[in-house]
Amino acid sequence: MPIRIPNELPAAKTLKDENIFVMTERRAVTQDIRPLKILLLNLMPTKIATETQLSRLLSNTPLQVELELIAPRDHVPKNTPQEHMLAFYRHFDDVKGRNYDGMVITGAPVEHLPFEEVEYWPELCGIMEWSKRHVHSTFHICWGAQAGLYYHYGVPKYPLERKLFGVFPHVVERRSNMLFRGSDDVFMVPHSRHTTVRREDIEQVPDLKILATSPEAGIYALSTESGRQIFITGHSEYDADTLEKEYLRDKSQGKPIDVPKNYYPDDDDTQPPRVTWRSCANLLYSNWLNYFVYQTTPFDLGELPGTKDRGGEETTT
Repeated sequence: MPIRIPNELPAAKTLKDENIFVMTERRAVTQDIRPLKILLLNLMPTKIATETQLSRLLSNTPLQVELELIAPRDHVPKNTPQEHMLAFYRHFDDVKGRNYDGMVITGAPVEHLPFEEVEYWPELCGIMEWSKRHVHSTFHICWGAQAGLYYHYGVPKYPLERKLFGVFPHVVERRSNMLFRGSDDVFMVPHSRHTTVRREDIEQVPDLKILATSPEAGIYALSTESGRQIFITGHSEYDADTLEKEYLRDKSQGKPIDVPKNYYPDDDDTQPPRVTWRSCANLLYSNWLNYFVYQTTPFDLGELPGTKDRGGEETTT
């Protein structure tokens, strides 16, 4: 089924070129279907690339998705044209009176700062608090996951000695949770971060369940017992060349940067990178939309505050 996005959003052409069914707003008004309403809080500096990556993954299910974009009011992006922001993005004040089936909070390149020193931290806290009553399931990515864990549960982040950079093998720890239903025994995920969260802090929070981990990258996926808050510390949404762009950027600026692990064949950066995470990414987002959003969200979003769900656990009869 299609994803519904603004008619002129750059992602529309990209996805159509990839033979992904995109429904424009003009056609959507003729459909008698209640789409899943997904809100994307895009904190990444490369907003067009990120919105395209996530649109691609959210469109790869039989479900019709309507995507809305918001960005912090208190931050002016340096890498996205202002015309694009004015044309396609709203602010929280514009949407806070609505309810949504799902929300995605992206990462952001601010992990070197304490949370409270991020310029839009007060606004983000307000959005995360609002999400508990107005969003059925919220999907946090990388720094967005660390921010959510800190705001909701007081889980701190810790600096790493070296940047975690590359594509790493992961395993599922909680097979009963449907976020990884159908997953391989070992699956690959890109990471690019300087900070981490620790198992011992998470295990002190009874409502948090560790779903998947990596021997080298650490905790990857967590969920609340209810399934309404999901935290993902990696970047399954990355394109084939995203890590390469980061690597070449830092290298050209003379910054200390290692070749991303398990990314180039034999770690040889003269060869084209090899994608090993695409099927895992599609499964992750498909399962989130299906099991944590579509199957449990109320048809009438006005009923959201009292919604109960199955907690994303498989049941047997």
